[in-house]
Amino acid sequence: MTQPNNYGFEEEAGMLKDSARRFFAEKMPVDRLHALVAGDTNPERAPTVTWESALWQEMVDLGWTALAVPETAGGIEMPWVAVAGLLEEVGRAAFPTPLPSTLQVSAVLRAAGSAAEEALGEIASGTPATLAVLDATGSMNPGAVRVVDGKLQGEAFFVQDAGKCERLLVVAEDGGLPALFWLPMDAPGVTIQADAIVDLTRDQARVAFSGAEGQAIGEPGKETWEAALPVLWTLISADMVGAAEWQLQTTVAYAQQRQQFDRPLGFFQAVKHDLVNVMIAIDESKSLLYSAACALDHEPGRGKELAHMAKASASDTAAFACGRSVQCHGGIGFTWECYVHLYFKRQKHSQLLWGDGAWHRAQLARLLIDGEGRSKAA
Repeated sequence: MTQPNNYGFEEEAGMLKDSARRFFAEKMPVDRLHALVAGDTNPERAPTVTWESALWQEMVDLGWTALAVPETAGGIEMPWVAVAGLLEEVGRAAFPTPLPSTLQVSAVLRAAGSAAEEALGEIASGTPATLAVLDATGSMNPGAVRVVDGKLQGEAFFVQDAGKCERLLVVAEDGGLPALFWLPMDAPGVTIQADAIVDLTRDQARVAFSGAEGQAIGEPGKETWEAALPVLWTLISADMVGAAEWQLQTTVAYAQQRQQFDRPLGFFQAVKHDLVNVMIAIDESKSLLYSAACALDHEPGRGKELAHMAKASASDTAAFACGRSVQCHGGIGFTWECYVHLYFKRQKHSQLLWGDGAWHRAQLARLLIDGEGRSKAA
């Protein structure tokens, strides 16, 4: 099956994206965001969880937590291109929320099928959740947490938005196979230690398990986790593309207003060319993003290949947009008062999360050249 010309981005997906942009512009304009998360300039400050939790219920009421949940579990089950459009707006607003983590959890549970309906129902009703799977090196191969005598042992690293979530989906190793466990953040045997990270719009933690018990979701097996990974890569790519668009648009606006030698800064070709190159990079990444999301909906056999391409491109574009936005803002671009640093830090965090561009290109090479991990449906 080939992809539709519009990536399957139908009217409902466009309406969702537009309403999300209006929601974030009204509820969290960038000046309010800066005041919320950047009030403390002390580099030695303790890790904090700063967000407006009251806005979470508004997002639940809008149905956003149910977007990736099947109708049989009380959800809406919109196509992944629609979910990607929503997360693009989350990235554009650099919005502090557990929504991206919750949608990622939905993706893993959705791949688990009917065994996950109860957990998916909790998410659809508004329970924020996050994934615990990565080890200290950031490896996505389950093994940081193991199942020992039916209980969870080990430590998961880089757990996103742990301070905002109520539930954990642990991807543990059980007899050499990935196994899913669903449990509360405050379950006995679970210890959470917040990380100090550069990103002011998110929080992160290490989660240790010492004999914790959780609800097993289905039987151990590789298929569920491998099917979910391309979705996770695609969703984080959407966040980066949205953030890069904000960086470009804000920098263009500054270049039009800032006067140098009696002319707007944007008059000079060195600035024009830089910003056009950022625009081209964003267009490339956005095309790959929606191609990957569309494949998840229409060509699952190509989902892994295109998700690798999307994340590799989005990571590179994020780095490029960060450098150009700071550089074109001149001296003020390096200051705490300039809002650019919020996006710079968020992008740097996202760039490495779930694999950087070099890692994804290496995996793509193995997939295309050696055939490793290529779906039989491809």
